[in-house]
Amino acid sequence: MASAPAARRVNRQPPNGPRGAARAWRWLAVLAMVAVLHWIAAQWFERNRATLNPTDHEHVPVQVALLTPERIERKAAPAAPPAPAPVPAHKAAASPPREHVLTALQPATQAAQPTAAASDVAASAPAAAASPNAHADAAAHAADTASAPAAASAPQAAPGVKFSVPPSAELQYDMFYNGVRNQPGTIHWTSNAQGYEMIVSVPLPFVGPFVYSSRGRIDAFGLAPDQYSEKRGHRAEDIAIFNRTDKKIGFTRTPATLALPDGAQDRFSMVMQLASLVRGDPSAYKPGVTRQFFVVDNDSGENWPVETIGDETIRTAEGYLDTRHFKRLPRHDGDMRRIDVWLAPSLGWLPARIVQTEPNGTQFELVWRGKLSLDDAGPSVGSSDDGGAAAAPSPSPSPSPSPDNSTTPPADTSAITPEPSRVAPVDSTAPGDVKP
Repeated sequence: MASAPAARRVNRQPPNGPRGAARAWRWLAVLAMVAVLHWIAAQWFERNRATLNPTDHEHVPVQVALLTPERIERKAAPAAPPAPAPVPAHKAAASPPREHVLTALQPATQAAQPTAAASDVAASAPAAAASPNAHADAAAHAADTASAPAAASAPQAAPGVKFSVPPSAELQYDMFYNGVRNQPGTIHWTSNAQGYEMIVSVPLPFVGPFVYSSRGRIDAFGLAPDQYSEKRGHRAEDIAIFNRTDKKIGFTRTPATLALPDGAQDRFSMVMQLASLVRGDPSAYKPGVTRQFFVVDNDSGENWPVETIGDETIRTAEGYLDTRHFKRLPRHDGDMRRIDVWLAPSLGWLPARIVQTEPNGTQFELVWRGKLSLDDAGPSVGSSDDGGAAAAPSPSPSPSPSPDNSTTPPADTSAITPEPSRVAPVDSTAPGDVKP
């Protein structure tokens, strides 16, 4: 009876023959295949981690000037010409659309004086016709009343820094999240003489897109946000509200409020405020020149010193691009939050590259990846007395060589005029993306 269980235990022992050897080889093959797949995944990660422009720790130039928020230069509205003598009524021709220009209108009472004076002259003409010198008196009286208000209301420009709002555009960017390439990001920028809208969309895998939006007006200090919002993936939207009536900044994320200083910006309107200032006077931003902005986040606000690093050439999917590099300086030791912006003169000083680093070290990068699609509103012309000279970008750089050694002429935004047709936006899925 004891021999039967012993025999069964012997039969349960794994065979040491050919079946055991085959099973061991199968396991070795599986392990080898897993190792090969891990190696392929590591190579793919390293290849996609290589950005178009690796982050370098360049030497920050010595600060030579600190610029604080100032009023922008605004051109006064032209004075109304003297009213001519009454003529038969005729149908007025349609006036062309106004150019995208920042202007400061004179008070309505001053502008209305010449017209009122002329109407008085016209009303008194029949009564004066009974006098022997009716025509001479009426002519002299009309000349005197028309010239006096015209001299009093001569247009005078309000002094300030030169400022030129970039024209509306749809920008496509190669997007890198912590150094890994993702789907393309976009910046939707709309501007006119009264206001602006900026929407930055950064797609991220698994967590959903990050969308930042800024909407507001244009006041005496440039861009003036009314609302800034952040939506990160599937989280609820956080909003900052700029209450310019009460001079307060409120948040949906916290009950705290902040005082609203002149020239205050949000995290992304600051980029376009900087672009508008550089467009107005590019020569003023030399290495070491630092401009300070009060920048509002989704729950707080602080001063950001943004220093001019200098002119640099960056690599894009379409070739090389001449830019001017600006960097937000750290405020204290261990400050991880920073932003680097590269503005391109050939793109009308719109951003060609943006690197945003969050306080926790998370970083995303946008690198311009296609031709510029401009709106038909035309560029904003500077408000200086020399016409649009101050608003025109610096001389356009030489055409950027593309990866196939061909040249593509840069977009000249200073030559854009209002047209009835619109340019179709660039398809971000079109071929031509060059792997780094």
